[in-house]
Amino acid sequence: MGLHIARFTENGNVLWGVQKGDRLLAVEGSYPTLAHFLRSGTQVAREVWQSGAGRAVNIEDVELLSPVTRPARIICQGANYGDHRAESGLEAARPPFNMIFSKADSSLAGPYSDVICPPHMKLLDYEIELGLVIGREIRKPTSIMDANLHEYVAGLVLTNDISARDVQLPQGQWLKGKSYRTFCPTGPYLYLLDAEDVPRIHDLELRLTVNGEIRQHAHTSQLLFKPDETLTELSEIMDLSPGDLILTGTCGGVAMKLGSTAMDRMMGTASAEEKYRLFVESQRSVDRYLRTGDIIRSEIHSSDGRIQLGTQINTNASK
Repeated sequence: MGLHIARFTENGNVLWGVQKGDRLLAVEGSYPTLAHFLRSGTQVAREVWQSGAGRAVNIEDVELLSPVTRPARIICQGANYGDHRAESGLEAARPPFNMIFSKADSSLAGPYSDVICPPHMKLLDYEIELGLVIGREIRKPTSIMDANLHEYVAGLVLTNDISARDVQLPQGQWLKGKSYRTFCPTGPYLYLLDAEDVPRIHDLELRLTVNGEIRQHAHTSQLLFKPDETLTELSEIMDLSPGDLILTGTCGGVAMKLGSTAMDRMMGTASAEEKYRLFVESQRSVDRYLRTGDIIRSEIHSSDGRIQLGTQINTNASK
């Protein structure tokens, strides 16, 4: 059975725990990074969960942190849901190529951390995403299928790929527009994956609200490029290590709305200044971008309730 793992601070110390009911059972040992925990702590966590003998911690009494730690590669899939492709001015059908980009690990933030946008950015957007945590070194082209996915994916996390659209799109700077500090709230739980859980990856419900209004609601069955084929492709390109994070893309309902004509002009030969003007003008009537004080609530779970990645609550604290 999979376990729900949390990383938290208690009396100034950073600890790991396994969820059991409404409490955490502390996992004894020193695990400074997620990679260390995956190497040495997961078996201890299973023993603690099975015996129930670990020191109990009230979840309300501690601060939950991102279970994904630095250093880590953060590799992202773009436009991986048909409805998000359509609202971005693209064809909704699966494209011939899997869009891949990266995000700086300094963007990692806790599940209840404030999101802070630099003052010169005005078009701040949200993107709920399922995150895959790598559990095994990948150093060569590897055939990864659902049948062996659990050998390479240690677990699942809830993430929010916060994006500064007025940097990302008109500048063509995806890394830059998505990598500011606090732009990747992650957690609260890392669900350690068992072989029998792999089918549930395709049966997860994603839901995001802003100030109580439902903005995004989808299921991972709608992913255009599935985790197994994405990891197989990535293995042909790059190395991956335990603790690295793969974001599988967001669904429809983001603030940005971009028609195909505007997208074509953005992809054309206009000057950088003209592209910025065109993009900002195209978004002038959109009133869903995040404002200071907005509260973003995100959650992911399986339909049978076995996988519960927890609930993120983040406030846009930008000035």
